[in-house]
Amino acid sequence: MPTTLIAFLGACTLVAASPGPSTVLIIKQSLHSRRAGFLTVLGNETGVFIWGVVAALGLTALLTASEIAYDVMRIVGAVVLVAFGVQALRQARRAKGAADDGWESTGRTGWAAYRAGLLLNLANPKAAVFAMSFLPQFVPRGAPHLPTMVGLAALWAVYEIGYYGLYVWFVGRLRAVLSRAGVRRRLEQVSGGVLLLLGVRMALES
Repeated sequence: MPTTLIAFLGACTLVAASPGPSTVLIIKQSLHSRRAGFLTVLGNETGVFIWGVVAALGLTALLTASEIAYDVMRIVGAVVLVAFGVQALRQARRAKGAADDGWESTGRTGWAAYRAGLLLNLANPKAAVFAMSFLPQFVPRGAPHLPTMVGLAALWAVYEIGYYGLYVWFVGRLRAVLSRAGVRRRLEQVSGGVLLLLGVRMALES
């Protein structure tokens, strides 16, 4: 079991280190405040845990078995990504005339930040399919399937809270540089553009 856990945490690190929509959103929200960034992380990891439980119950197979259901989720996920991208670009435009001390005021409320992380994760069908293929690999032979899968999903979510929390902390440490209006605006533009491109790519994927 210890060997399995070490391998599982190593795999979790590789998964978290792979750039994706959640990473972009977490960094984007952290540009406003550590609180917004961390609550976005919590929302994202709530989604990770939910998909893990869904996979443990075998419900994710229904999604992969139905092409229509998967395509509907894919389009919804693409719309969510595009919406976040447009929102980031609009914030960049508003930041053009904002004072540097208005940094915190442009941040999202706590619930909105949490909801953004949760929505982005739950709207991504790839996250569901990945959980279904990822978690079973680390269930030891002879172990009860359902509780072990749920436990691994919880461990996965908690581990990523710590991992992405480092991103939030690092962005906070660079606050003196990032709080400059020009830098902040440019980062909002970049994050918005990336989210838009990810949304378009998801919509075009078959």
